[in-house]
Amino acid sequence: MNKMVTGTQARTDTDYHRDIEAPGRAALVKRVRDKINALGVEYIYYQYISITGRVMGKAAPARHWETQARKGVQTWMGGVANVTPDFKGNLIGFDSNAMECIALPDPDTFCQLPWDKRVARVFCTLYYSLEDYTSPGMYYEHDTRGNLKRFDAEFRTKHNGLHLRVGLEPEMLWLKPKAGEVRPYEGITEAFAYHIGQFESARHIWTQVSDYALAMGLDMIQGDCEDAPGQIELNYQFDDALPTCDRMTTYRQICAEVARQHGLIACFMAKPFMGYAANGCHHNCSVWTGGSREMQELVPGEAPGMEELFHYSKGGVNEFENKDGGWIPTELGHHILGGSLKHIDALTCLGASTVNSYRRFNDYGLWAPIGANWGLQNRSCTIRISSPDRFEFRAVDSMVNPHLFCGALLKAMDDGITNKIDPGPHETRNVTTVWQSGEPVKLIPLNLHDALEALKKDDVIKSALPGRLYEVFDEYKRDEWTRFLREVTNWDVERYLHCVP
Repeated sequence: MNKMVTGTQARTDTDYHRDIEAPGRAALVKRVRDKINALGVEYIYYQYISITGRVMGKAAPARHWETQARKGVQTWMGGVANVTPDFKGNLIGFDSNAMECIALPDPDTFCQLPWDKRVARVFCTLYYSLEDYTSPGMYYEHDTRGNLKRFDAEFRTKHNGLHLRVGLEPEMLWLKPKAGEVRPYEGITEAFAYHIGQFESARHIWTQVSDYALAMGLDMIQGDCEDAPGQIELNYQFDDALPTCDRMTTYRQICAEVARQHGLIACFMAKPFMGYAANGCHHNCSVWTGGSREMQELVPGEAPGMEELFHYSKGGVNEFENKDGGWIPTELGHHILGGSLKHIDALTCLGASTVNSYRRFNDYGLWAPIGANWGLQNRSCTIRISSPDRFEFRAVDSMVNPHLFCGALLKAMDDGITNKIDPGPHETRNVTTVWQSGEPVKLIPLNLHDALEALKKDDVIKSALPGRLYEVFDEYKRDEWTRFLREVTNWDVERYLHCVP
């Protein structure tokens, strides 16, 4: 138990103090100053991630960089819950008298914004304030990005350098306002998957997104139109968990900016249209030992941000892939699948975290999984071996907080490895067809309430939400469920307005 700070006594044996005095940090801070001067940056966003994946923070003039890098930026600790009141009007998780916390910038994430080169951004790690009564200067457990950093380090240490690499597939819709209609928006493309003509019609959008992404360290690899109105998927190179999740956050910020410039809506909502494919965000996962961080030459000349942003893990040994050939993974890979499968319901709660997420699973036959099982190239399963060298967790959509989900996935994988959990045989049937025929088959939760109940019972996944983080997340999401139940929708009116006599 941390001692209470009394009077003018100040602790210096804190996480905050250890991190600001960490070897190499002073050199990183100096390199950022050199970047600020060379690039002409005048303002910096100091940003952190809320429990729902929203980008929060403050801006400050760049002339104060050294002070902010040494002391951090003060911010209200309830910002991690989006400063959101519940349906009764009470702030979720925190009252108005809650203290400040410290947002300390991670210098290696500094990057100039390509759409306004006077401005840069830097990700921050959160700490309790030095005046906090119980945990002064210690890591703030509600910081999902900071948690992922620590969970990743713990996993590597426990499993002799084994680490998770992830590739994300963020689908999203580009929508344009549509006045005077029941649905006030429509896609900028038709729902023709892989149609080059439709992709070409949106070229001014996706090329701008791609240009901005390259400038901020995302190594773009492919893109296409998908099968919902305005749906475009752009993929970037896979990497270690933390930089991949940071890049997902950056990608969403880029899309929001491009949408603002063109008067559009960059929509990451899971299911804006029924009868069309949803916005999934499949997580393609592999586990590695060895390798090194190598520079990707994405932009000519001096990098518009810290060089570390342009580094990706290369080489090493993929410990998931069976080198003897075939699609069945190694023994270690089986244990990883076993852990992921054991905790699949609670993981679904974090991957599909909104009421709307479950519209995706209930619109059967449109690529979304419902089976709580694993299969080889079986898209009806939530865990799919999509290639001999990786597995795909499919019950995740583009509203996900990737830092929170990947932290939880590490906990599930650790459980599988530590306890040598057997995933059982892979599923060969189409789960949707089997379920609709009345045969027994295990399904993932099909609404947010059931998913929250599954998370409530899973101590391993709850350990990825330490301190009061689980309590705040649960309160936030149960309020969302209650708000949904308290709402009269168009469906209610159409279904029941003339129901009787």
